[in-house]
Amino acid sequence: MQTEVEMKRVLFNSEITQKSKSEFFSATDLVRAGNIWRHANNLSPFNISMWFKKKSIIEFITEVELKYGKAYSMGRGKGKHTWVHPLLFIDIALAISPKLKVEVYEWLFDHLIKHRNNSGDSYKTMCGALYVRQGDKKAFPKYISSIAKQIQNRCKVRNWQEATEKQLALRDQIHKDIAWLSDSFNNNNEAVRMALDRA
Repeated sequence: MQTEVEMKRVLFNSEITQKSKSEFFSATDLVRAGNIWRHANNLSPFNISMWFKKKSIIEFITEVELKYGKAYSMGRGKGKHTWVHPLLFIDIALAISPKLKVEVYEWLFDHLIKHRNNSGDSYKTMCGALYVRQGDKKAFPKYISSIAKQIQNRCKVRNWQEATEKQLALRDQIHKDIAWLSDSFNNNNEAVRMALDRA
């Protein structure tokens, strides 16, 4: 999936934004959430500006950039996010609370982004399979929009950017089933109905 989408994930009981294509995280969201957690645990606030100035962090960033390219993008002004490479994200999270090491590792390496990108690719495949068998090509955009809404309802998702790994995996499977069934039938509506029933 080539389109950059901002996914919402939960850490410290707060939403953290991650970009689907670059996989960069919002350090702004992380620090905001982490400082709420630190305040609740009677700890002083975490200062990301000071973190970026530490010699060990500067060396770490240099190494990340040598291996992966750009490591962060600094936000300027109100409402702007600072975006960081996942390795920097881990380091910031651990600096906020070393006790979170296991939670952060598990959270970071789940398959949310993989399922988001896979379901985007399978959506294109499904659209192609349905389009070939669509009689009225002009009505196809409205038709596919209706199918997308049915899939969203079946997956019980209000907003795809807030979908869980399980919901995205289900969407991916429905897309694949519709594409496969539409190859087997000459009736798009029947293929969609059967795929949704199987889900």
